[in-house]
Order: sequence, then structure tokens, then C-alpha cells
Amino acid sequence: MNLLKTTVIAAVVGMTATAAYTQEVTLRFQHFVSPNSANPKYFIEPWAKKVEEDSNGRIKIEIYPFMQLGGAAPEQYDLVRDGAIDGGWIIPGYTPGRFPEIEAMELPFTTTKSGEQASIAAWRFTEKYLLDDMSDVHVLTTHMHGPGLVHKTGAPIETVEDFAGLKLRGPSRPATMLLEKLGATPVGMPVPAFPEALSKGVVDGGVITWEMSPSLKLDELTDSHTDVAGEMALYNLFFIWAMNKDSYAALPDDLKAVIDANSGEFAAAWAGRAHDIGDVDGRALMEESGNQIAEISADVTAEMQALGDEVTAEWIADMNTKGFDGAQLVADANAIVAEVSAEAK
Repeated sequence: MNLLKTTVIAAVVGMTATAAYTQEVTLRFQHFVSPNSANPKYFIEPWAKKVEEDSNGRIKIEIYPFMQLGGAAPEQYDLVRDGAIDGGWIIPGYTPGRFPEIEAMELPFTTTKSGEQASIAAWRFTEKYLLDDMSDVHVLTTHMHGPGLVHKTGAPIETVEDFAGLKLRGPSRPATMLLEKLGATPVGMPVPAFPEALSKGVVDGGVITWEMSPSLKLDELTDSHTDVAGEMALYNLFFIWAMNKDSYAALPDDLKAVIDANSGEFAAAWAGRAHDIGDVDGRALMEESGNQIAEISADVTAEMQALGDEVTAEWIADMNTKGFDGAQLVADANAIVAEVSAEAK
């Protein structure tokens, strides 16, 4: 009798193990931009394909652009947290004040113009400061884009005085703080709203990357594109690539291992490279369109950096009133960026 019982139990365990091994999971991820923009084209879609291949087809990932599963871009974090979607691409800057420490990486002239380097730094900063803040989702990685620059109607920016009176779209609190310090009127808005705002004259331009320019039709809606001199980016933006905690927890251990192997610094660097590739593509298209491509002189860039330093000082003071050590956050962000830059040389 005992032998029969043992045999039956072994058979059940074996069937359970087989069922777990052959489990198929479909995960639905969404983002808010064109599938032809750099991050979806060179990171999100290839990432999904690699996860599927690494799982021998047991994980299927469906990618929905343009928020097709519902909600608006600023709601993306909550959609992931609440399980409305299994995963998504998130810009925390669209909800200012929610993750204030993140802004240390977004301050003016903090990151280099390499999206890959900035993204590795973003992940290391995340490991040091942010995982507890985002504990209600499963963070796959964090990253940044390449250099943000000024795209506008009319002539390119040459002096700080040229910013006066311009209504310019900004994606985050640090970016809008900088635009205001430069003399422009900042208008905060998510990227999907930017083309319509331009076409209707709500804004004169805005700050965004080269790689987003084609999908936003900036070759048609703007006339000039202006970057700053030197190795440091005018501004940068922080992104989160995350899963719903329950969706991740429901995976068997071997499939969790597949997700884990495609997360962290590995995925951060990949996402950053995607933006770097897209920046090359985007700039080339703007050049082909006949738009003016300009770089602000080193002297004027130095003036802008001094104003950026004022933004950083004000940000530190504001963070201190909220119970954070603003100076330490900035020091650590700068140190991590320098560390990554040194490793790349």
C-alpha cells in the first residue's frame, strides 16, 4: 500500500513539474510613443523578442504603443502598479514630486551626451537610492536618453538672451526650472502632446532628443535644432521599465530567471544604446529636411551652465526642506556619472 501511495505521489509531482515547465505566459506591456521611435524600435521590441527566445517561447510579450491599453502617459506607473497592464515604460518626470530623488539625475549638465553611459549611471543611482521608493512595482531597469536639445520655429538659439519670450515645452521639473532660468516660459507637457501644441502655436518649440524628432514630425513643425557645446547634456530625462509585482511573482522560478537576466544594468545599457542609435537617425533626418542644425558657442554654454548651477542650488535647498540631503544626492549623482564615464574611456 505504501509503495502504491509513493508511486502515485511521485506521478503527481512529476505531472506538476511538467506542467510548470511547459507553462505559457502572455505579458502585456505598453508605452506612449510611436513604435518607430528609438526606444521601442531598438530596445523594447528587441527586449521582448529576446525574453521570448530565452524562455523557449514560454513567455510571450505583447507590446502596445500609444497607450492602446488605456490611460495617459502620466498614469503609466499606476497602471503597472495596479495590474491594469503587466508592464510598461514610465517617465516619472510626468508626475513631479512623486519620486523627488530621481531629479538629481535630471539636473542641468549632469549627464554626458552618451545615452548608454547616462543609463548605466541611472541604474547605479537607482540601486543606491530608488528601489525602496518603487517597491510597489517590479523594476526591470531604469535608464536615460541621449542629450536633450532645443527645437524651435525660427532661427536657432545663439545667446542666452534668445530664450527670452519663447514658450518652450519641458518634460520634467528640472527641465522647466532651467528653461525659466534661461528666460523662456516653460510649458510642461508629455511628449504625445508636443506636436499638436507646436502646430497650434501653443509653444514655440521645446526641449527633446534627436531621436524623438522624426516621430514627432519636427522636421515639418520646427525650423532649427540647437545643442550646447561640450560633453555634458543640457538636460536629461529618467525612465523606468517595470512590471506589475503580481505578474512577476506569478512566474515560475525559471521564467523569473529569464526576466532577471534581461534586467538591471544589462538592460539599462541596452536602452541607452537604443537612444544613441536613434539620435544618429533623428539628426540625419533633420539635416536632410534642410532645417538649421546649430551648436551654441562654448562661452554661451558656460553662461548656461552657470544658470544650471543656480537651478541645482535651488533644487538642493528645496530638497532639504523636504527632509532629503540634496547636496549628497547631487554629489552622488555626479560621482556615479564620472565613474561610468571613466570606465568607458
